[in-house]
Amino acid sequence: MVAAEVRSLAQRSATAAKEIKGLISDSVDKVDAGARLVDQAGVTMDEIVTSVQRVTDIMGEISSASAEQTRGIEQINMAITEMDDVTQQNAALVEQAAAAAQSMQDQARHLSGVVSIFRLDGTGVALPVAAKTGTVAAVRIPVARKTLIARATGSSSLAVKKPAAGNDDWEEF
Repeated sequence: MVAAEVRSLAQRSATAAKEIKGLISDSVDKVDAGARLVDQAGVTMDEIVTSVQRVTDIMGEISSASAEQTRGIEQINMAITEMDDVTQQNAALVEQAAAAAQSMQDQARHLSGVVSIFRLDGTGVALPVAAKTGTVAAVRIPVARKTLIARATGSSSLAVKKPAAGNDDWEEF
């Protein structure tokens, strides 16, 4: 009986050893699988860190590009403001030029009306002109007519006198 119990104990010990060996083998496999998972997690973490760094770099580039675009838009706004100012100045100059042209046109009409009372025939002699009623009043200028007549006839009675030699720098007419 002792031998049977020893055999039975040996068999149970062998069975227990096999179970322990199986459990150890399973534990080793699970530890190996866990080590592989840890390695994969490490690689994944490195990829995540690299991706985060790339995203950070891209966000920095976007920020720089946005700042550059903002500066460009500000320059465009300043250019538009300057163009608007120049356009307003040009419009004011055009208005001034138009007013000056209108004034010159009015003065030309007035001068044309004033000068229209003087008429010359082909020989340079002044012809009498009837006074127009309305726009321009007739003006008599006897000196001017005498001068025109004198020039036409060649008379030298109205010739310009030269100043007398003297200490004065003034001339008399």
